[in-house]
Amino acid sequence: MPRIVSLLPSATEIVCALGFQDQLVGRSHECDFPPGVAALPALTAPRFDPEGASAEVNDRVKRILTDALAVYSVDAARLRELQPDCIVTQAQCDVCAVSLRDVEDAVAQWTGARPRIVSLAPWGMAEVFGDMERVAAALGASARGAEVVGGLKRRMESIRARAASADRRPRVACIEWLDPLMGAGNWMPELIEAAGAASLLGKAGEHSSWIEFDALAAADPEVILIAPCGFTMERTAAELAAITARPGWNDLRAVRDGSVFLAEGNQYFNRPGPRIAESLEILAEILHPGLFRFGHEGSGWRRVASAA
Repeated sequence: MPRIVSLLPSATEIVCALGFQDQLVGRSHECDFPPGVAALPALTAPRFDPEGASAEVNDRVKRILTDALAVYSVDAARLRELQPDCIVTQAQCDVCAVSLRDVEDAVAQWTGARPRIVSLAPWGMAEVFGDMERVAAALGASARGAEVVGGLKRRMESIRARAASADRRPRVACIEWLDPLMGAGNWMPELIEAAGAASLLGKAGEHSSWIEFDALAAADPEVILIAPCGFTMERTAAELAAITARPGWNDLRAVRDGSVFLAEGNQYFNRPGPRIAESLEILAEILHPGLFRFGHEGSGWRRVASAA
């Protein structure tokens, strides 16, 4: 059986969904699901302090990138000791997790057989599913990969079909970072559309982009979903003033109507793995409560109380 190292939370979830949790021998410092993986050796670490306000974290990361340094470090010595046959990493975002280049550098001096490196780069839903199938193929489990992907697609298509029967299609703005503001792109617009709504700000298949508050105000969404990358709902709630204290916030339609929601960005929306289906369930519950009730309220999302 292959010895596997996963250096990305979503990749860890993919490996486990494919039935290879017992073959995992190492993980990233952020891999925490499913239960049990946190006991594995952590082989990466941030080169910045991830605590503090979103503006402070953003400034620290920018300084590292300005100096042309890697945002994360890889414990190359420990990685070699574990002798993995396969390493799963990513090539999409140097800010989100250890990069492909970092992994390649870590194994560059190895002698003898080197591990297979599978690098994921999901920009949209097609790539999310395609990456699952590529990991499965690398582990000699293509049939299991097709089974897992097929099941997820059927779950999500069922939600799409039911959401299409809704009597309204709300306009939604999804916020992926609070300070500075970032509108969610990548697969998020596709999830919003599948949940029976229209996505504002971000573009499907394109990297999430920085936006000015004026752009949010001009879009005047009917629903605002706040799901910062890497943030729990509790951390997001503690930082809400970064957006709610801005002049004009209380004038937004979503705010006036009490349609501002927090979502678990760390565990769901920003992990392009098997729980992408739960992310769609959360959206469907928020947007069409009369049609959907999956039980995610409180753990996956909650409404932001009105200031009035």
